[in-house]
Amino acid sequence: MSTPQTIKEYLVQLRTALAGADPAMIQDALYDAEEHLRSELAENPGMSEAELLAKISTSYGAPEEVADIYRTTEQTVARALRTPRPRPRQSALGRFFGVIADPHTYGALFYMLLALATGIFYFTWAVLGLSLSTGFAFTLIGIPFFLLFMASVRGLSLLESRIVEGMLGVRMPRRPPYVERDWPWLKRIGDMLRDPRTWSMLLYMLLMLPLGIAYFIIAVVLPCISLVLMFTPIAMAFDFFGLGSDFAGGQVTINWGFGPHVPGWGDAIGMFIVGFFLLFATLHTVRAIGHAHGALAKHLLVKSARV
Repeated sequence: MSTPQTIKEYLVQLRTALAGADPAMIQDALYDAEEHLRSELAENPGMSEAELLAKISTSYGAPEEVADIYRTTEQTVARALRTPRPRPRQSALGRFFGVIADPHTYGALFYMLLALATGIFYFTWAVLGLSLSTGFAFTLIGIPFFLLFMASVRGLSLLESRIVEGMLGVRMPRRPPYVERDWPWLKRIGDMLRDPRTWSMLLYMLLMLPLGIAYFIIAVVLPCISLVLMFTPIAMAFDFFGLGSDFAGGQVTINWGFGPHVPGWGDAIGMFIVGFFLLFATLHTVRAIGHAHGALAKHLLVKSARV
């Protein structure tokens, strides 16, 4: 590549050199590079961008060198932060029960429990912001309020990215989206509104309420059902909640598909087995939801790496 003469050309070459890398990493690399280059330019007001780039090429590096450094650093950090992988299981039963040793399972479970609170907040913020923007549309503060609201959506998406990366283990942006800072304000605002990610971030916030409710129900109801079924033999043995008396007195009947009958110890053990397998099936479901939501967040919140 030719030597860049402006910061914009440097960033374009850096984006090209990072082609094929994770979009979240590209977003971070562009933001960091521009911050560094512009801070150097501010400290040397009498120097042109071409002179500055030639001066710091040996310290900060050419776009290709910086791209290689980011790729290497990304792999090193990913290995350092990666949670220990559970021992590979060869049998189907081993893979089924091995989910309990996978840290991603519990990260996804905690995220699903938290998603109800964050979903309510995101949805309320999005609906309130859109409603007030519509109400203020014909007033002097209408446009500034709407732009401020959209900027807050981008800020909240960065916060959500950190939550997703921390709990679901999906690489998300750690820096705000890259913008052309040489552009006038009106052009930058227009670029923000034309960017599909701006609206996909807003869509994500609206989707988080129904998703958060569904996640919370799955994360709470299914484990509770599993534990209740597994608790049945103990409750029957010690007559917790009068369950043993109800079973013995014939006040409770059960039907496994062979006709109703008064339950006994065989039924209690059967409930325990059903609850036991349901618990592990729930953990598999939770982990799968974590993977799916991570992919959804990646698609809606990460700015695409356009070259």
